[in-house]
Amino acid sequence: MSAPPRRRAVVTGIGVIAPNGTSTEAFWKSTQEGVSVLDRVTREGCTHLPLKVAGEVRSFDPSAVIEERYIVQTDRFTHFAMAAADAALEDARLGRADTEGRPFSAGVVTAAGSGGGEFGQGELQKLWGKGSRYVGPWQSIAWFYAASTGQISIRRGFKGPCSVVAADEAGGLDALAHAVRAVQRGTDVIVAGSTEAPLAPYSMVCQLGYRELSPVDDPARAYRPFTEAACGFVPAEGGAMFTVEELGAARERGVPVRATLAGHAATFTGASCWERSREGLAEAIRGALAEAGCAPEEVDVVFADALGVPEADRAEALAIGDALGAHGRRVPVTAPKTGTGRAYCAAPVLDTVAAVLAMEHGLIPPTPNVFDICHDLDLVTGRARPARVETALVLSRGLMGSNSALVLRHGAADVT
Repeated sequence: MSAPPRRRAVVTGIGVIAPNGTSTEAFWKSTQEGVSVLDRVTREGCTHLPLKVAGEVRSFDPSAVIEERYIVQTDRFTHFAMAAADAALEDARLGRADTEGRPFSAGVVTAAGSGGGEFGQGELQKLWGKGSRYVGPWQSIAWFYAASTGQISIRRGFKGPCSVVAADEAGGLDALAHAVRAVQRGTDVIVAGSTEAPLAPYSMVCQLGYRELSPVDDPARAYRPFTEAACGFVPAEGGAMFTVEELGAARERGVPVRATLAGHAATFTGASCWERSREGLAEAIRGALAEAGCAPEEVDVVFADALGVPEADRAEALAIGDALGAHGRRVPVTAPKTGTGRAYCAAPVLDTVAAVLAMEHGLIPPTPNVFDICHDLDLVTGRARPARVETALVLSRGLMGSNSALVLRHGAADVT
């Protein structure tokens, strides 16, 4: 007896809350035009800190899209996640009535690195300034990395597989891989992605220990990976959520398939061991390609991790060549995050959004603020490049040593 066909996971919905746009349409318009929104930090309590440049989300009002009872018990990173999840489900044409009758067929998986630092700081200030009676009950959960997963599942009535990935910045891609595994095991719908809100006083002070953080106070020069002027990365907030469905279920509902999550792999090479990340990232790329049944020469664009640290950039450029061979020197590479900042776990998820949109529009977005390339890469700079994009490779590495690679195919492309 032959084995049943493998269940395939596809993207049917996207929701974005980013520094350059709080909708998918606004995000793409800014991204394809290569607009940089990096600017001086303006968040209250942060302007005196050594970190001067960041990618802030400045046009987001949670009260316009989220019920008050959820807002008061959650941090900004969860506000982003709930709003993006709503947008992703709406894009997928999945209303509450579509899942109420089968709540165990829908789940949630998110990734988070900074958690609810702003909420936690506020409650601790009440504890030491006024006393324990002034600390609210939501302090016990709002700061926690799993808060977004929990609140989305409660608010939407999802009772299927729910989880949170704590795996460094690369956890954003790993969360999507968890969504794929859940679909393959029998779940029909998973809301997956990552949002971060690390631009609050306590959270920013914690980041000051990262030697990879850019010390430059000029927004146009603070984040310039793959150049001689590379001096570190600029942090950001925001993120994105996806509706990930089983292909047959999506077709039965008659909704368009935006992309296929075709292959993923992850490795670990140690905290800040950037030279060693060459081997680990290359192995992750090979593993993702193998799972996708994709030959190196089929990759049409690479969305780079682009840390902005010279040894890390060198390692990534070499890893792309190691894994893709001669094609690695010809394939277009881009890093649109240089215009928005690196939103930790959410950074590769936003890159995944950009990759899906690049495939849909036949346009590879540029790498803002980057011009003089000092590595053997075909880095897209200046303006977007028209191209037929059927397969995209998204890369991510974490400061603590995680490496991850994700292969996307356009639409419901056949994969082995």
